[in-house]
Amino acid sequence: MSERVNVAILGASGYTGAELVRLLARHPRVTLAALTANRKAGQAFASVFPHLGGLNLPVLSTIEAVDWSAIDFVFCALPHGTTQTIIGDLLTGPHGGRLRIADLSADFRLADPMVYQTWYGHAHEAVELQKEAVYGLTEINRAAIATARLVAVPGCYPTSAQLPLIPLLRAGLIDPDAIIIDAKSGASGAGRDAKEGSLHCEVSEGIHAYGVGTHRHGPEIEQGLSLAAGRPVAVTFTPHLMPMNRGILSTIYLRATAGNDATTLRQALSAAYADEVFVRVVPEGVSPHTRHVRGSNFVLIGVHADRVPGRVIVTCVEDNLVKGASGQAIQDMNVMLGFPETLGLDQQPLFP
Repeated sequence: MSERVNVAILGASGYTGAELVRLLARHPRVTLAALTANRKAGQAFASVFPHLGGLNLPVLSTIEAVDWSAIDFVFCALPHGTTQTIIGDLLTGPHGGRLRIADLSADFRLADPMVYQTWYGHAHEAVELQKEAVYGLTEINRAAIATARLVAVPGCYPTSAQLPLIPLLRAGLIDPDAIIIDAKSGASGAGRDAKEGSLHCEVSEGIHAYGVGTHRHGPEIEQGLSLAAGRPVAVTFTPHLMPMNRGILSTIYLRATAGNDATTLRQALSAAYADEVFVRVVPEGVSPHTRHVRGSNFVLIGVHADRVPGRVIVTCVEDNLVKGASGQAIQDMNVMLGFPETLGLDQQPLFP
């Protein structure tokens, strides 16, 4: 357990980059060897994120300035559309044979490049590399992640939707044609760049739906659910912006198949995740809250009987910056490198 890996974080000045630094700083097998932020190159990390000022960290640099011969693992936390070429150059370059990469953007999540082009507005620039990318929903795809050199870390909403639904679809317990996902996220999900819709006065003291019927996480969710069901699945997915910094609550409306109800669905999910550290099914009558997972890599799932017979309501909560992004990326890294899966991630939630 003494050997350490040198890690680079590309895009370290964003929220997910800062979460990677916060979590990896206490990882016993990781040395943070390079942090990039092109627009802030030359600045100390503490000047960008003072809350992490007590750590001994490298100065922010450009991607071009990184000594790739000294890097073992890369977290890519860059915006979508910028990652395909960068990762392609890294993996085909002189050090590509030894690098392992976890990409937190959307650039490698969608297996079909034409679906990516439809939803992201431009052609995929690394089609051959897309063929080997592994979708990094750790509890569902652990075996494939273990041998991958490129993992596409799932989106925050898709994580909170797929973890409850995939076991139920695999077991045939719910109708694949009757799934409604009503999801609510904190404002950090929009990233750190200045945007009018993320201003305090635009977010506080209210709630609103956005991307109604058009959100890019819709096809990502459907991709995973279709694989689980063994046939195409289309869902109704609507995200909402909440006046909070962190967290996602997905409320999922389902129709159970004949002979099944909330009890059998809860039993199936409990069995599916019985050996998982980070996914917990709460007892009957308990409704999980986003504040119960804040700052942690945990996911809590509740199962509730609807007043209408045959219908079931499932609720799922996560921290969008941890299990919804950086924490899951570290969980994937641990699996890829053969480390214990909980390394760097065993901190308990912050409350209140």
